[in-house]
Amino acid sequence: MTEINSLWRGDFPQLRADTALHYLDSAATALKPDAVLEACTRAMGREYGPIHRGLYPAAERATDAYEDARGTVSAFLGAGVDDLLIFTRSATESINVVATGWLEPRLAPGDEVWVSVMEHHANYLPWQRACARTGATLRVLPLSDASGFDFESMPTVTPAVKMIALTAVSNVLGEAPPIAAVCEQASAVGAAVLVDAAQSVGHQTTAFDALGCDFLVASGHKMLGPTGVGVLLGRRAALEQIEPLLVGGGMVDQATLATPAWAALPARLEAGSPNLVGAVGMAAAARYLESAGRDAVAEHVAQLSAHARSALSAIDGVTVYGMASPSSGHGIVSFNLDDVHPHDVGQIAGEQGVAIRAGHHCCQPLMQALGVDATARASFALYNDTADVDALVAAVASVKDLFGSMP
Repeated sequence: MTEINSLWRGDFPQLRADTALHYLDSAATALKPDAVLEACTRAMGREYGPIHRGLYPAAERATDAYEDARGTVSAFLGAGVDDLLIFTRSATESINVVATGWLEPRLAPGDEVWVSVMEHHANYLPWQRACARTGATLRVLPLSDASGFDFESMPTVTPAVKMIALTAVSNVLGEAPPIAAVCEQASAVGAAVLVDAAQSVGHQTTAFDALGCDFLVASGHKMLGPTGVGVLLGRRAALEQIEPLLVGGGMVDQATLATPAWAALPARLEAGSPNLVGAVGMAAAARYLESAGRDAVAEHVAQLSAHARSALSAIDGVTVYGMASPSSGHGIVSFNLDDVHPHDVGQIAGEQGVAIRAGHHCCQPLMQALGVDATARASFALYNDTADVDALVAAVASVKDLFGSMP
């Protein structure tokens, strides 16, 4: 097989400091390049000030940096001028804002909310709670068989459906549903669509306008940015209908002893002091990924994923999860080794310098559908290379040998 070298590995100080580290847990959180660390340091130091709260130069510079970051991230996600980006603390918060502030007031008994069984708890529990509170029905679209999800067999969307919430890429199976096709079908009957893009934005192009969804959410830390920052992107008309989840400073025009008057967007959905460092860091990550070339990153991650899937499948006793012929370009390979708990696989691999995830990956309904309690998971980013895959395969083989030698 052709050697897959990373063009970008040297930009990541954690990998420079620990050359023996094979970091394969980017689906949990991605490492940060120099450009992001420098932007965060600059924002916290030389360019710091209160955003939208001062008339002196330092505050104005901070405000400009924050709003520039909004524009950068919005453009990175493929949004046009009629769309609006709200900074939140995470993709999880963004989904909760929509579920509680937009959907719940529109739900009634007889209505339906659809999710796939592949969803992360963050894109499952808010909808489940909304349905429980309103008497609506949560419909979980199932796996087609024991190994994957068949969106081609998705039932026809009816006017009873008020929301369809789907992941752009499963954080367990690495599969990507045909979001644009689902949006087209939903739009025909007036159903809204929310896309959880947390697992996709770090290594593939996201085009909000082209997808046709109503809402899109993402997290900064899974696309090389800092933790504690996420985004909610939506159509202006839909965002204006959201009842604010958080109220307080910065999001109100008139706070009186009677009824308050909320501020205009985006302020009305960004209560409290804005996260300047998070926004600037997320924007720096977006610029870094753009400069790397998202098509090149996508191809790089696709090759590594295919290599890992093939090599792991060749080990006797290893089950790799996903469709029989999956698109392997989404950076996630989940697997199990017969008669060995994934936690043991993860711990022993970690002792060999291979950092992978082991557990249910906040996807317990999917684990139940797969008939397992947990899986091991390797996830790739642009800084990985063939040596990382080879180290993973060697670690899994050593686990097999160790447990095979036990009486």
